[in-house]
Amino acid sequence: MAKQRKTMYVIDTNVILHDPDCLKGFGNNDIGIPITVLEEIDDFKKGKDQLNYNSRSFTRIIDQLTSDLEKGNRKIKDSLESGIRLFNKTNKLFFLTDVNYKDEFKDKFFGEKEDHRILAAAYNYKINHPDVKTIFVTKDVNLRIKARALGILAEDYNAGKIKDMQKTHSDHIEIKNVDQNVIQKLLSDGKIPLDFIKNRIENQPDPNEFFILKNENAEVKCRYEHTKNVLKMIYSDKVYGISPRNPEQCFALDLLLDDKINLVTITGSAGTGKTLIALASSLQRSVSYNQIILSRPIVPLSNKDIGYLPGTAKNKIEPYMQPLYDNLSFIQNQFKETDENYTYIEELQKREKLIISPLAYIRGRTLSKVYFIIDEAQNLTPHEVKTIITRAGEGTKIVFTGDLYQIDTPFLDAESNGLAYIIDKLKGEKLYGHVNLQKGVRSTLSELASKLL
Repeated sequence: MAKQRKTMYVIDTNVILHDPDCLKGFGNNDIGIPITVLEEIDDFKKGKDQLNYNSRSFTRIIDQLTSDLEKGNRKIKDSLESGIRLFNKTNKLFFLTDVNYKDEFKDKFFGEKEDHRILAAAYNYKINHPDVKTIFVTKDVNLRIKARALGILAEDYNAGKIKDMQKTHSDHIEIKNVDQNVIQKLLSDGKIPLDFIKNRIENQPDPNEFFILKNENAEVKCRYEHTKNVLKMIYSDKVYGISPRNPEQCFALDLLLDDKINLVTITGSAGTGKTLIALASSLQRSVSYNQIILSRPIVPLSNKDIGYLPGTAKNKIEPYMQPLYDNLSFIQNQFKETDENYTYIEELQKREKLIISPLAYIRGRTLSKVYFIIDEAQNLTPHEVKTIITRAGEGTKIVFTGDLYQIDTPFLDAESNGLAYIIDKLKGEKLYGHVNLQKGVRSTLSELASKLL
């Protein structure tokens, strides 16, 4: 039996900034970090954004690994050749210091571009270690293409990527020709035992899975309550001036208004009402929470920091938060200015019981008894959503909304973003519910554009 070739994964800066724990994501294979990557990581160490936290977190991991060497009277310089043992496994970490342009590489790339120095490190390692399978790992699509042009195996960072996108689509179960006695009992009692329709479904439903039971006379929407093994009827009432326009919005409102469901994800394309119904639900349930927080990640235009924008800090972030203000204004305008619901929204803002703030400004807080809505969550990494959820204190409800296919950051896609990661990992948990909104509600023109353009 032929001996399996050893594998060396050479990782790019964006992999580390995406996941500071990435050294644990390559099994028992060796890992190479070009020295240029360490320089780039150092450039990110100052600041309050997630990338800055990730940079510092990774640097602390490297510091600990190299400090352990010094304690064992083994110098870091010596380990450049023999490697640093990682987390009690058989794999090792190498620092790749040869980032110079050589041979064929020199003829293809010019200038002092740091991306090319990182690529040169992978190229040089491959040339100098022909017995080792060298794979360059980067979330930069163009850099992967360049690597392949040089004959280097290249791939995306796959840890955290979901394998089955179908799991992100929460289609309800529709049962036709339901016996009228079953429908009648559901309408009169508000719930029925699952056993009443057990012979009509193939598999045991997940907690909080949705059903539509229908016959010629009626159509009833339900949610499966796992703890009681019943189907609970869903009502289609107006919520803080907003009426649900389709079954999926009814499903979403049912989850959003249920304080026992601590985590909710709502996906859908632009104009399906994700943010609007989440905000309306938070206002409806405001008396049960100490604070409502509306937030979204800031994704700078052209990858420039918001510091490039003119004005004060508040002026800089307002354009990014404007869609949240627009939704709040839309709800408020469902009422007359003299209506108590209209003035209540203003009162919540004045007392800072309802705040709109960039996600970076929320970091470090323990969120107790807060209704926390994170919009555009598809622009978050799996590491970021985990950080947010782990900040939740007692009585807190977290709602993530977003469009899995409208991603504004260069190193995420539909399979690797944090919103898809939540849906994939938490499906079937009793404290969690998910709805995918499919029908646009802004206007006929908006829905047409979403489908055809």
